[in-house]
Amino acid sequence: MPFLTRPGQVLTQFLTLLVSPKMLVMLLTGFSSGLPLLLTGSTLKFWMREEGLELTTIGLFGLVGLPYTLKFVWAPVMDRLVPAWGGRRRGWMLITQCLLLLSIASLSLTQPANHLLIITILSLLISFFSASQDIVLDAYRRESLEDEELGIGSSMFIYGYRMGMLAAGALALFLADQDRLSWNHVYFLMGLLMSIGILTTWFAPEPGLAAPPPQTWHEAIVGPFLDFFHRPGALMILIFILLYKVGDSMASEMLSPFMVDLGVSKTDYAVIVKVFGMVALIGGGLIGGLVVYWMGIVPSLLIFGFLQMISTAGFALLAFVGNHLPTLTGVIAFETISSGLGQTAFVAFMASLTNKRFTATQYALLTSFMGIPRVLAGSTTGLLATWLDWEGFFLVCTVIALPGLLLIPRLHRFTQLSPSPRRSI
Repeated sequence: MPFLTRPGQVLTQFLTLLVSPKMLVMLLTGFSSGLPLLLTGSTLKFWMREEGLELTTIGLFGLVGLPYTLKFVWAPVMDRLVPAWGGRRRGWMLITQCLLLLSIASLSLTQPANHLLIITILSLLISFFSASQDIVLDAYRRESLEDEELGIGSSMFIYGYRMGMLAAGALALFLADQDRLSWNHVYFLMGLLMSIGILTTWFAPEPGLAAPPPQTWHEAIVGPFLDFFHRPGALMILIFILLYKVGDSMASEMLSPFMVDLGVSKTDYAVIVKVFGMVALIGGGLIGGLVVYWMGIVPSLLIFGFLQMISTAGFALLAFVGNHLPTLTGVIAFETISSGLGQTAFVAFMASLTNKRFTATQYALLTSFMGIPRVLAGSTTGLLATWLDWEGFFLVCTVIALPGLLLIPRLHRFTQLSPSPRRSI
């Protein structure tokens, strides 16, 4: 095979691209994208569980993530309208990032046991602003990268995304476990971390226009959907996107309550579960970007999806073993690597499907479908964990991953995704 003949050249090109300025922008905007999610997700659920809220309530709270599944509804606004300052993409990036800073910091004025309604409203606002930021960040990434750069660009974005999640997860939990800091102080500090995204956007270049943007509202709203659904296999592609990470998403939704019930302390969870997992993520992210760059997107989806499914089964093993730190570390490291690998190929796959005339709307449609399992299926995870116990719950999450994997061989019939052109250099 051609890509095996000159691996040194491919690796050199990969590393050169990896350290380019545009990849630094991908990394830091990924951080800005990943930070808000856990602050209305597992970190907030850890806080809620500590204050005595029931698993059913915590599980239903996952519904505050609904804006992530509906963002295609208002995405045409971001394709059609250009803010007065900053450009078509950078202007919207700055607006959403500033609103996120304010809304996350506002959570520092609440307590879960006393202000559940206010926390719900603020969490919905954070989800809406975060989903809006994701709309424009996804469009910015697609329009800034060449087709052959999507794999490594997606890898760097996801690496930054996981760094944002690490800050909102491990760092937040570690700080909350310190005597001088409360959860309220932590949420204020998390809000301030959004300034990283704001500064990155301020200095980042506006991408050039590869195709003229929509000129009318009808074109902005109807055009992206007509363009997508007229292609062969559009429905099959959406079903695959819906199913590919459903098992992984469901397992992740209840990871924090699972750690509490295992008796893992906040510091252990932060240092062993998150920080060690981050070390694994560094290697996993680079491997994922290189494999997609070298082998192509669809083969990578199959390999990484299988590893992702096996990693979910590891949590069932952990539930059986109990609070055993070596097992805990190994399971989390493997899950972090496999999840990062799968996400790299998945994001590159969705980006490759978009028409650059309607990048924001079409990417929002695809990522909205990706978010449905996390929000709707995730909202039932508390009931499932209560009914099945933790071992049974994670085994169900493992089996649910199979349908998505079985669809991958059919993707070649419905897409024109070929392996990266860099293979034959």
